[in-house]
Amino acid sequence: MATNPRRSLGQAGEEIAAQTLTAAGMTILARNWRCPVGELDIVAQDVAPDYASGAQHAAWLVLVEVRTRRGDRFGTARQSVLGRKEAKLRAVAQHYVQAAQWAGPWRIDVVAVQMDSHGRLQAVEHIRHAVRDE
Repeated sequence: MATNPRRSLGQAGEEIAAQTLTAAGMTILARNWRCPVGELDIVAQDVAPDYASGAQHAAWLVLVEVRTRRGDRFGTARQSVLGRKEAKLRAVAQHYVQAAQWAGPWRIDVVAVQMDSHGRLQAVEHIRHAVRDE
């Protein structure tokens, strides 16, 4: 069976993202979570201040979109989360928060994985709070 190069690139990017998040101290809770609205690449938990409640150390649910790009002919990985994609991420995130009955703080992060045209890693950028409520 032939492998799909786009799927392979995406899987490689998700693995790099998971390693990056783990190295930053996060715990991976789920990968490729699906619901009728769409999919979350990675669901993680982080400990960070919650300025809304004043808590110094709060458990955050982190819903992560991984964007992987080879080359920049069609824009960089970071530039690929725009407009409609943001709205869809918000909708999928809401589904997860409800399904998990999560009552604490949560956010949507993006991990942008940029590779060169030969598939060699160039950069990984973890963007916290990348998608905000409208």
